[in-house]
Amino acid sequence: MDVNFINPFIASTVSAFSSMLDCRLERQEMFLSDNFQPQHDLTAIIGLSGEIIGTVVLSLEREVAISATEALLGERPSSIDADVVDATGELSNIVAGGAKAQMSQYELSLALPTVIVGRSHVVTFESDVRPICIPFKCDWGNLTLEVGFTSGRD
Repeated sequence: MDVNFINPFIASTVSAFSSMLDCRLERQEMFLSDNFQPQHDLTAIIGLSGEIIGTVVLSLEREVAISATEALLGERPSSIDADVVDATGELSNIVAGGAKAQMSQYELSLALPTVIVGRSHVVTFESDVRPICIPFKCDWGNLTLEVGFTSGRD
């Protein structure tokens, strides 16, 4: 996969957490993913279409999701509730939207985010795609970004 497809998502994730949540992310080593089962408690999935087709998955540990919600709303949720789910979806939308803006030459369209709560789920990518997993650490815990693309319009 072309790094020109990955770098905008990394930059957008770091920027969103820094500017909106006042949270510094530390990127860990990227790897090609064979495991389509996210390791964290909340997972937001956004499909992209256009000249490239892909899926972006943002997966957050419980504490990261709750702390991010607190930073956005000014009030700390006591558990994973509707506000936490909405905030996770909005974060994924901000990340994908920021990356889309950096990739205007591909005329991308974003689907609405889907958020899944819990660890027992599988996210599938196009059959010819092996996604890149980009783990991050922050003061709140861990999160991962997975991105996988294939060619779009002919």
